[in-house]
Amino acid sequence: MVSLQSTLRYLDPFRGRSDVRKISEDERAVLRTINQKVAAKPSLNDVCDFLFEGTRAIIPFDRIGLAFVEEDGHHVLSHYARAVYQPLLLTKGYVGELRGSSLEGMIKTGQPRIIRDLERYLGDHPNSHSSYLLVREGVRSSLTCPLVVEGHILGFMFRSSRETNAYDPHHVQLQMAITERLSQAVEKAWRIEQLTAANHAYMEMLAFVSHEIKNPVASMVTDAKLLAEGYLGPLDAQQLGKVERLIGKGQYLLELVQEYLDLARIEGGELALHARREVDFVASVVAPSVDIVRPQLEARRMRLDLVIPADGIVAECDPGLLCIVLVNLLSNAVKYGREGGLVRLSIVREPTRLAAAVWNEGPGFPPEERGKLFRRFSRLRTPELRGTKGTGVGLYNAWRIIQLHHGRIRARSEPGAWAQFDFELSQPLGIDA
Repeated sequence: MVSLQSTLRYLDPFRGRSDVRKISEDERAVLRTINQKVAAKPSLNDVCDFLFEGTRAIIPFDRIGLAFVEEDGHHVLSHYARAVYQPLLLTKGYVGELRGSSLEGMIKTGQPRIIRDLERYLGDHPNSHSSYLLVREGVRSSLTCPLVVEGHILGFMFRSSRETNAYDPHHVQLQMAITERLSQAVEKAWRIEQLTAANHAYMEMLAFVSHEIKNPVASMVTDAKLLAEGYLGPLDAQQLGKVERLIGKGQYLLELVQEYLDLARIEGGELALHARREVDFVASVVAPSVDIVRPQLEARRMRLDLVIPADGIVAECDPGLLCIVLVNLLSNAVKYGREGGLVRLSIVREPTRLAAAVWNEGPGFPPEERGKLFRRFSRLRTPELRGTKGTGVGLYNAWRIIQLHHGRIRARSEPGAWAQFDFELSQPLGIDA
């Protein structure tokens, strides 16, 4: 370990404590507040903002930063930077190399670090780009403590001052007490943010790929329909059968693509509720949904029974979103129902509620499988349904849309006989649309 007079010093807080004074009652009160507040903060930025605003009384700083060791172990990623001055040059998103840096020494020793004179340190380490940026900001000294979780260094917390020699071993003791309380809360928040970012990136990729697939597949289906209908010349029975199978496969792909596009919009927060009052529910929701599903009904020789009030239905809802729900429920009724069987769509409008139910003859599902419904990418694994293609996305989309309406959606079944999916919305919705 180098001497106290040097520019850079690693400090072992558990050894040589003669130069560390006792923590005062005021300092203990701040530490108790940190202990109580940190775990309650909903995000990593909230945690860091709280430390920025609540700890200046016990540890001097003009700047606070937080960085994480990247998964490759060779880089460190800046996640948070805030200062009492502007502009900041070393900001969130900055990536620095660990190899050859003083942070690498912290990973090896697990000990905090003080740089007493950053200008002098930069003179000794001219390739340290992060030090160069901090010096340009006016930073002259820094205190860095590792964030340790179960013996593993997750990242670092930086306090920086525009004064040289701003930090002493007592400040290290206080910062170590803070990071001891902070590390697990920071790890939890960081992992959640990583998962959120990964999910967002996945949804963006999904939307891009789905969109790129949709147009060429739709074009192929249109061309195949022209062939099947004889616009480009007559086809013999074998040729017509092949083309019709091609159309069926293409339409299945289009349905799958649309489900994933809807999922990407929902997960990305783009599918917002735009409810309207006095919606003609039959004309705006039922009719277009039935038109979309009718070719599937005809292909499986299934009958559709509509049970709708003769005087029509007026409701408050988002008709575009409910079309997605109804198309999904009707398509599933056709897909999983008995070929040649019955599908029934029933709509009920009462003074305080709107209810819709889609019922189909078919194998249904056992009670123990119901918990898998309405979950993303979840599919039923019963022997009767195992051979039927599906994504496990459509019902999840339907559930999310009904949640946006503050309604509820349910599933019931008599195994071997029928299945029913129904949703119910309060009327009026009672929410600010």
